[in-house]
Amino acid sequence: MTQTSVRENLLRIQERIAGAVARSGRPAEEITLIGVSKTHPVSAIREAYEAGIRHFGENRIQEWEGKRAGTEGLDATWHLIGHLQSNKTARAARLFHSIDSVDDLAIAERLDRARAETGISGKLRVLIEVRVAKEETKSGMGIEELSAAAKKIADLPRLQLAGLMCIPPFLEKAEQVRPYFRRLKDLRDELAATLGLALPVVSMGMSHDFEVAIEEGATEVRVGTALFGARDIT
Repeated sequence: MTQTSVRENLLRIQERIAGAVARSGRPAEEITLIGVSKTHPVSAIREAYEAGIRHFGENRIQEWEGKRAGTEGLDATWHLIGHLQSNKTARAARLFHSIDSVDDLAIAERLDRARAETGISGKLRVLIEVRVAKEETKSGMGIEELSAAAKKIADLPRLQLAGLMCIPPFLEKAEQVRPYFRRLKDLRDELAATLGLALPVVSMGMSHDFEVAIEEGATEVRVGTALFGARDIT
């Protein structure tokens, strides 16, 4: 994909975001666009950066380790958005600015300890991934355990609990996903009130449904295909 086409795709995405925020009565500045760069080469990341993207999401630690050297000099924020295995927490704590897929208290505790060992100053931002639908194949923390786990995560000294994330069921019609987005926003509001924390981030919505997510309160949307084109899965 050429820089021109990434730029054109970004303009179309920004138009869709503008329409969604207008319908929801929110300012566009509230929305952070995360370019999902998984499976895309470093050249695509650089093209997106030149087009104006400053947040990027990767799914796999090993893949990001292979790309990282090629992104030197880019003043970007790197998010881990894929499932984090416990034996990779030390690497994740060192490689990313934000872990957006914490789905277990034990993972958060490991990240907290690993962050101390890195010697990196400042807290590591984390989001709790919530399983908003009863899909056994999906990762995410169960709603019933969210409140108790979030309280303990918020108390970890080297982590900054910033909000919630979800990956709802993939449904052909974006409108069908609306109840799941609404549920995550409600959970964030309830949790913020319970903990007495701002929890400003609601990360939800991807290429096919991010407009509905914004209408339901998303502050971060994760867009890959609409920005970079179809992923190379060969």
